[in-house]
Amino acid sequence: MLMPEVPSFPEFKSIELGDRSVFTRILKEYQPETSEWTFTNLFIWRDHYRFRWSVYGNLLIITGEQDGTGAYVMQPMGPPPRRDTALTVLKWLRKEEGVSLPTIERVDAQMIEELHGAPGLFIEPTHDHYDYVYLRDDLVQLAGNKYRTKRNRINRITRNHSFTFEPLEERHLEACLELQSNWCEVRRSEEDLSLLGEWGAIQEAMENFEALGLQGGVITIGGKVKAFSVGEMLNDATAVIHIEKANPEISELYTIINQRCAQECWNVRYINREQDLGIPGLREAKLSYHPHHMAPKYRVTLTGFE
Repeated sequence: MLMPEVPSFPEFKSIELGDRSVFTRILKEYQPETSEWTFTNLFIWRDHYRFRWSVYGNLLIITGEQDGTGAYVMQPMGPPPRRDTALTVLKWLRKEEGVSLPTIERVDAQMIEELHGAPGLFIEPTHDHYDYVYLRDDLVQLAGNKYRTKRNRINRITRNHSFTFEPLEERHLEACLELQSNWCEVRRSEEDLSLLGEWGAIQEAMENFEALGLQGGVITIGGKVKAFSVGEMLNDATAVIHIEKANPEISELYTIINQRCAQECWNVRYINREQDLGIPGLREAKLSYHPHHMAPKYRVTLTGFE
């Protein structure tokens, strides 16, 4: 097996499937708690955010671009100390890339602790990107009055439909993509760049499902896939759900695919169901499952001049 080419900062390269071993080794040691930090997430969104990567010493450096805001970096990923590297990369972003107010995006709480007191930095929480983290047992059992509505929805779909849960396998992938395509037509994704980007990311995930080491499940009705969920391990105690889609004509499908995947796919303490991006409906849906805690994220801006 060929070893991937490892670029040394300030040289960068695009993220390729063959780079997975490098990323996985660094991330496994770090045990991240925020959803951005899996190879899958960075790989499937690489075109949308124009991700590129490099290595500075023993730290992984990711750059990205967002329309309207220009280039940014992610936090240096790897073991501490990382403060000096973070400052070096921010200054490089200003000097070499011409970014007047360079930022590190989606910074986790552990990195923030390292950056406190560093000169010339402005740190702000980015609440729309906080991850919702649930106890796996809560999502399985749906016990107590606070989950009564969820139990009612499961009872309703059980009465009205004869459905089957199956582990997601290669034979399901084409049907999952067809379901996603139909979902996009209903949501008019061609008119929404964020949904268009999501469609591209989902296609990447499904086409590379086995190579990325993903897991998940499907709900079938009448032998046809009506809902699917895809995730992987984020750290030793937490699974992260990257994708969850269902036939929009049967709203209860989201409740049952969530509950059955938590039960059948993930023998863990926590399940991270990612962020709400500030979308009111998505926020309401995620809050309705009563998260155990939120995984905070921050933006760090270099404001000082040298």
